[in-house]
Amino acid sequence: MIDNLFNWIDDRLAISRGGRHLLNKIFPDHWSFMLGEIALYSFIVLLLTGIFLTLYFVPSESSIVYHGAYLPIDGQHVSQAFASTLDITFSVRGGLLIRQMHHWAANIFIGSAVVHLLRIFFTGGFRRPREVNWIVGANLLILGIFNGFLGYSLPDDLVSGTGIRIAFSILESVPFAGSYLATFLFGGNFPGNGAIIPRFFIIQVLILPLAILGLLSAHLGMLVRHKHTQFKTPGAREDNVVGTPLWPTFMTKTLAFFFLTTGITVLLGAVAQINPIWQYGQYYPWKVSYAVQPDWYMGWLDGALRVMPSWEIHLPGHMIPNVFFPAVLLPGITFTVLMMYPFIEERLTGNVAEHHLLDRPRDRPVRTAFGCAVFAFYFVLFGASATDVLANYLNLSLNFVLWTFRILCIVVPIVVFPVAYKICKELEGVPEGGKRKVHNLIVRDPAGGYSTIPAEEYPGYESIELEPVDVEKVESLTAAAAAKNGDGRTEGVYEIPREYR
Repeated sequence: MIDNLFNWIDDRLAISRGGRHLLNKIFPDHWSFMLGEIALYSFIVLLLTGIFLTLYFVPSESSIVYHGAYLPIDGQHVSQAFASTLDITFSVRGGLLIRQMHHWAANIFIGSAVVHLLRIFFTGGFRRPREVNWIVGANLLILGIFNGFLGYSLPDDLVSGTGIRIAFSILESVPFAGSYLATFLFGGNFPGNGAIIPRFFIIQVLILPLAILGLLSAHLGMLVRHKHTQFKTPGAREDNVVGTPLWPTFMTKTLAFFFLTTGITVLLGAVAQINPIWQYGQYYPWKVSYAVQPDWYMGWLDGALRVMPSWEIHLPGHMIPNVFFPAVLLPGITFTVLMMYPFIEERLTGNVAEHHLLDRPRDRPVRTAFGCAVFAFYFVLFGASATDVLANYLNLSLNFVLWTFRILCIVVPIVVFPVAYKICKELEGVPEGGKRKVHNLIVRDPAGGYSTIPAEEYPGYESIELEPVDVEKVESLTAAAAAKNGDGRTEGVYEIPREYR
C-alpha cells in the first residue's frame, strides 16, 4: 500500500529524481560542520517555545493591579506585559521551563552562529562561489541579534526597560533623521504612548522570524547548490566531496544531534536561571538597574557605549551626539566590512578561482592574524560592559577602569596581530604541529642508563579514515544490476565490487 501511494505521488509530482539526488548528497564528517547545525536546531527550539509563550503573553503596557502568584509585588501597579510574564513563570504549568529554554536557545543560536561564522572566516569558506551565502549568513546574524534584543525587551521589567531607553537614544542619535525615526517607532517621545511593546511584539514574533526563515532557506539552498566545503583529507579534491550520504548515515547522526541540542537546552532551562525579572521589578522611567548586563551578544555594544569618550560634532543648526559613534557608526562599519570581506580579500590577493577545499588557519597568516586582532578588539569591548561591576568589586575608581579599557581597546589588537602572525608562520614550518603526539615510555637499562621508546596509542585515539567511495560509480553499478530485472526495479541483492562498497 505504501509503495502504491508513493508511486501515485511520484507519477504526478516527479519527486523521485530530485529526491534521490538530494538523499545521495555527501556531507563531510568534520566536527566543525556541526556548528551550523547547532544554530539551526536551536532556532527550531526557539520557534517551538516561542509559539508556547505567544499563547500566554499579553503585549500591552496598560497598567493593572497585580494579584498573581508572586506575592512580594501583590497589589502593585504593573503593566500587563510584566504581569503576563510573571503568570507564565509562576502560574502556567511548565511556563518557567519553557521561558528559560526560549531564552537559552536564543543565546545558543546567536553564539553558534558567531562561532560558525568564525570557522568559515578562518578556513576561507567564504571564497568564490560562496560570497552571496556569506552575506546571507551575516544578515542572519544581524537579524538574530535584533530579534534577541526585542525578545528580552518584551517583559517590560527594569532591565529590559533600560535597554529600550538606550535603544531610543541610539535611534535619536542618527544624524538629521534620528528624531523622526525614534518618534515613528515609539509613537512619540520616550517612553511613548504605550505602543512600543505591541510593536516590538509584532516585529519579534512575526516579521523577523519570517525574515530569518527566508534567509535560512536561502542559506541551505545555496549549500546544496554549491556543494559542501571540506578540509584537505585523503581523497578530498576540489571537484568532489568526501563524507557520508544524507540518507541514512548523515540523517541518523544529525537527528541524534538535534535531540542532543534540544536536551542540553532543556537541561539549561531546568537548572540554570536566566533573566529572573521578578527580582528586577516593573520598569519605571525614573529608575535604573545596576550590575545587570544585557545578553552576551549585546555586550560589545554596551561596552562601546561606556568607553566612548565624550566627543560630539557640532554642525550649523545640528549636532551629532556622542552615542552615534559607538552605537551606529561602529556597528555599521563592523557589519559592512564583514559582508564585504570576501570581495576585499579577493581584490587584495587577486585570487578569483573557485575554492571548495578549506584552508588551515596557519596557512593564511595574514587573514588569521587580522581575524584574531578584530576578535580581540570586540572581546575587550565585551569586557568593558562590566566596568561598573569591576570598579565596585575591585574597589577602583570607575574613571580608572574606563580609561584602562580605552587603552586596552587600542593596545590589545596591536599586540594580538603580530603574535598570531608569528604563531602561524612557526606552525607553517612544522607540518605535524597541532596533531596529538604519542607519549613516550622512559626505560632504565641494566647498566642504570635511561632511554625512551614510543608507546602504543591509546585504544580509540587512532585516527581511522575509510577510503572514499565514488557515489556516482556505485549508482551506475546499482543501476546496471537493476537493469537485469528488465523493469528497472532493484529487487534482490547484487554484488558490488569491493573497491566501491
